Amino acid sequence: MKIKVKLFANFREATKQKEVEISPEGDSVKAVIKGLVTKYPNIEPLLFQDGALKPYVNVLHNGQTVKGEEGLTAKIKDGDEIALFPPVSGG
Repeated sequence: MKIKVKLFANFREATKQKEVEISPEGDSVKAVIKGLVTKYPNIEPLLFQDGALKPYVNVLHNGQTVKGEEGLTAKIKDGDEIALFPPVSGG
């Protein structure tokens, strides 16, 4: 199974990629994110704190916002798309 992961802002800078393909070890959104960390270990401190996804990390699964730990367990299928955004602020 291959999942497309789109990266934005500091996540893009950490990986030097705007888009990567991950073959996760599981069938959940969280498995995709863990696969990304395996491929790009330097992104882990931007995403996780004490083993949990940082609350300000915005995750979209096929364009839909993933909310909380329950959302991270959402099932994925081949060809799905995950997008990771840092917090957005403006003035």
